[in-house]
Amino acid sequence: MNKLLISITASLALLATGPSLAQESQQSPASTGSSEGYSNPAASGTQRTNFTDAELKQFIDAQSGIKQVREEYIEKIESADSQQKAQELQMEANDEMVEIIESEGIDIPTYNSIATAYSSEPQVRNRIDALM
Repeated sequence: MNKLLISITASLALLATGPSLAQESQQSPASTGSSEGYSNPAASGTQRTNFTDAELKQFIDAQSGIKQVREEYIEKIESADSQQKAQELQMEANDEMVEIIESEGIDIPTYNSIATAYSSEPQVRNRIDALM
């Protein structure tokens, strides 16, 4: 149970940079429904880095809400009394994060691209940091 909580907590923390891979799979008609088909744009060399300032500001605005959800659900997951409850809480957190992102007017693939670029492209990180 301890390993599961650590794993779920770690994956929940990662949701900030890659929320809703499952939702992307559901929305994509060509998807097989598993996250195995997810391709990492940074690894494939096709990562987009030419984001508009408006997109970056939407990303920044979404980040504050995501941080709050992540902090709230980490506590709930750590105190869950079963693996099933912990997984349900993880899905709830994921859904809330998706809602936050979309409410800021940014789509999930763009959000994920910016998050990936922020961690791997210094020029994108510098632009985001300057807008904060």
